[in-house]
Amino acid sequence: METTTQKTVHNFNAGPSILPRSVFQEASAALLDFNGTGLSILEIGHRTSLFQPIMDEAIGQLKELMALDSDHEVMFLHGGASTQFFQVPMNLLNQGQRAAYTDTGVWASKAVKEARLYGGVDVVCSSADKGYTYLPKQFSVDPRTTYLHLTSNNTIYGTQWANFDLFYEKDVPLVADMSSDILSRRVDFNRFGLIYAGAQKNIGAAGVNVVVVDQTILGKVNRPLPTMMDYRNHIEAGSMLNTPPVFAVYLCMLTLRWLKARGGVAAIEVENERKAKLLYDTIDALPLFRGTVDREDRSRMNVCFVMDDPAQEKEFLATCAAEGMVGVKGHRTAGGFRVSLYNALPYESVEALTSLMRHVAQKKG
Repeated sequence: METTTQKTVHNFNAGPSILPRSVFQEASAALLDFNGTGLSILEIGHRTSLFQPIMDEAIGQLKELMALDSDHEVMFLHGGASTQFFQVPMNLLNQGQRAAYTDTGVWASKAVKEARLYGGVDVVCSSADKGYTYLPKQFSVDPRTTYLHLTSNNTIYGTQWANFDLFYEKDVPLVADMSSDILSRRVDFNRFGLIYAGAQKNIGAAGVNVVVVDQTILGKVNRPLPTMMDYRNHIEAGSMLNTPPVFAVYLCMLTLRWLKARGGVAAIEVENERKAKLLYDTIDALPLFRGTVDREDRSRMNVCFVMDDPAQEKEFLATCAAEGMVGVKGHRTAGGFRVSLYNALPYESVEALTSLMRHVAQKKG
């Protein structure tokens, strides 16, 4: 029988995004027979001895990789990061209190909108005036503020806070949407009151949301909370207050296991810096392409750039598609190109793309 060779595809999608090949291999086997049980991972009971070790390992691996202290707890929840736009203020912000928000992109502005349903919101800085192509660093925060919310990395416009020193100085509890760069670099996660992240970029597949919270900031709002919206209930139930997204949690466990085997966050940070440097150096060296973000604010996860001629952009996208490079087209609100360099993306994919960019630039003269 004739065998077919799998086509090489370079996956630069912004999310859901690339996962390690070993995770796919183990998960695909588990779909048919999980650990020799004769049952699919999709049909095992979530309150059985088959699934409990999966949840325990996923939580334990995340605590270890983030080096969390005893005050911080991990939850795997439904709803994605967008649910956290309202669940955070619901749990942390009383009517009559005020929270500070940084407006650095589409997702940040959505978070602001939801928070205003529960209390006062001060937008302490915004980069909307220049199309979110930079990060505003001159702002003050009232010390009476309940918390300060930031988006660590902006997938659509390609900006990323290089560090969080500016936020530590504000001396108020920090809340961060880290959906698109969590576990991609070393961070003192214990300095945050709450972190949330959709899993579908660096942690696992779509369908589950990770929340890391300092338990000492909970239980201080006066409003009654729906059972499913109260973080304390999920912590007490070990992320199994109701049926969790079993397969999505399993994929997170496998991905976290893969990351630990690669050397953890410190090791993957080196790889991510190497990938980003190659791509940005190529963009800067070729006049045909132009980066769209202030250099000091460039994201290592989502690299955004353009060509000044729309016709050439369309031609380049077609060339990428022909070469098996997917997910290169920019977000509809930003245009141009967006190349996502998440943890699981191999350096060889960036080499292939930059080689193609140089070839196209040479042809264009």
